[in-house]
Amino acid sequence: MRISFHLLTASLCALVLLLAPASEGCGPGRGYGKRRLPKKLIPLSYKQFSPNVAEKTLGASGRPEGKITRNSERFKELTPNYNTDIIFKDEEDTGADRLMTQRCKDKLNSLAISVMNMWPGVKLRVTEGWDEDGHHSEDSLHYEGRAVDITTSDRDRNKYAMLARLAVEAGFDWVYYESKAHIHCSVKSEHSVAAKTGGCFPADARVTLEGGATKQMRDLLPGDRVLASSTTDGHGPLLYSSVLSFLDRQPNATKTFYNIGTDAGLNITLTAAHLIFVSDCSGWWEETAEETFLSSPWGSRLSWGAGLRTVFASEVQPGQCVLTSAGESRSQARLSAVTFVEERRSSGLYAPLTQHGSIVVNGVLASCYAAVDSHHLSHWVLTPLRFLYSLIGPSGVQDDGLHWYPWLLHKLGKMLLDAGHFHPWGIEQ
Repeated sequence: MRISFHLLTASLCALVLLLAPASEGCGPGRGYGKRRLPKKLIPLSYKQFSPNVAEKTLGASGRPEGKITRNSERFKELTPNYNTDIIFKDEEDTGADRLMTQRCKDKLNSLAISVMNMWPGVKLRVTEGWDEDGHHSEDSLHYEGRAVDITTSDRDRNKYAMLARLAVEAGFDWVYYESKAHIHCSVKSEHSVAAKTGGCFPADARVTLEGGATKQMRDLLPGDRVLASSTTDGHGPLLYSSVLSFLDRQPNATKTFYNIGTDAGLNITLTAAHLIFVSDCSGWWEETAEETFLSSPWGSRLSWGAGLRTVFASEVQPGQCVLTSAGESRSQARLSAVTFVEERRSSGLYAPLTQHGSIVVNGVLASCYAAVDSHHLSHWVLTPLRFLYSLIGPSGVQDDGLHWYPWLLHKLGKMLLDAGHFHPWGIEQ
């Protein structure tokens, strides 16, 4: 009892320490205290770039992924921008300058609003977008729809330094006051930002509720009891665990997900940096009866447990095994072979946190955690948050966006952990 008391006290102290900076408005929600003064915008200097690293490095827009042509499979990654608040030069008269990745489009549309607010009557102007004619250097991000060259509609060069600053504030991953005639802006690839929201499931993913009914992720609420693993390492049988809160919840977001299919006919869809339980099961699969289930906490764990671990969804390979629910009550777990892994675009980003740290989604067991390569470490550092909800109950109605607690943990983790512990794309955040 004394040990339990000290553990609870330590957890509560950790929570207080972590909560203190959040109460000053560090999190994405409303903070307390004095209202922040408007941020002073400092124009970029000629030939200055932001951030102060090379464009094609992790800290900026990242490495090139290859040219996109109209005949390539990746051409579908480009989307036209018909925003009437933006003027496209389109000197080729092909509409190429309007084509860009969704991330580039989002940042450009945000910048267009800033330009009109800064200079009423003036619009954003794009002089170069996607390049299909070879007018740029070999590895230019213009060939991937990830870069644009911009000016203002009045072509007033005295505005360009501030235009560059507005582009930085709009969220472009790299901005360069490249010449007296334009500003160059670029973004990370859609693949590299797939991990940027941590780990999430799409809105149409389904969970199993106590009693056997299913519910889409978009309709899931704190307080619901969903199928999960009875142990933090995934070895035990399945049980129903309370949803405490959402670590991230973005109903209107559209992102690239990994769709992992199994020979059991069950598919799970999750973002690249999300952790999922896997086993290198080739030997096990040949030597063990196909219908062997985990029906007790200890009875059959030794037959395969040594190989079970969590990996990022982007690392799952066909031939590995994942845990799927089985049996009449769906409360038994079995290993199912991965038959394919493919990318797909889906809407909604949902990351529920359960009391046990895991959740069965579309019949496949996954961790509730992401971005860092250790399920055990993630579960441990979230102990104060789970303890808080055990005292006050589930979070109830929650604002959309990233929960302040994992947001803060990620910031601390980047200072304290080696980069090798993070998802290779997520470290670009």
